[in-house]
Amino acid sequence: MIETLSNRAREPHRLLASLLDILMPQDCLVCGEAAGESGLCAACLAELPRRPRSACPVCALPGLGGGPCGQCLRELPAYDATLALFDYAFPIDVLIHALKYRHQLSVAAFLAAELCALGESAALGADLILPMPLHVRRLAERGFNQAVELARPLARSTGLPMELARVRKLRDTPPQASLARDERLRSPRGVFCCDRALDGLHVLVVDDVMTTGATLNELARCLKRQGAVRVTNLVVARTPAPA
Repeated sequence: MIETLSNRAREPHRLLASLLDILMPQDCLVCGEAAGESGLCAACLAELPRRPRSACPVCALPGLGGGPCGQCLRELPAYDATLALFDYAFPIDVLIHALKYRHQLSVAAFLAAELCALGESAALGADLILPMPLHVRRLAERGFNQAVELARPLARSTGLPMELARVRKLRDTPPQASLARDERLRSPRGVFCCDRALDGLHVLVVDDVMTTGATLNELARCLKRQGAVRVTNLVVARTPAPA
């Protein structure tokens, strides 16, 4: 109880620090050098591990000259397309960890700006933006949904509605990074519930990291059961293909 009260007492200071981070970014989020408004210095921006244009248009793993990869040719997932900004490698992995677990919302501002540059083209033809839902327990622990922080600027820039209550996560699944690959593939089954019709809609799903794609695939399956005709994933980072 003492720890809980102490954390509550510190919360206004955390909010103020986060607000100042967003309004007055001065140091590079990676190296600490002067960065200006972007949040990263020019040198670190140049070193970011951007995804190649030849990536598979369905799952964003290495493709065949810009076409679908072998896995997607053998068995198409429930989602129709994936756009990923970066490889999940340094320093993107560090930035995402700082956002999710250290509440550094200045990171969200930088990543959201990058995502908007890619997402405005992805949003063409989309009907709504859906941030990846968090289970209510995880949301209470973290205090925010990082996917919402990433999706909100995109919704503003495109004018598309952003749905926050249309889909619920029924189980608090463990973080994908803590599971073996076969466990990652099994973990999300039946985890989402959508109680509204999506007949004929193209849904743009926003998330921070795509690992195996199992969670995004299960979400797309749920959306299509409700009538969605197309699901496009827009993610900050994609983990490399397994060896």
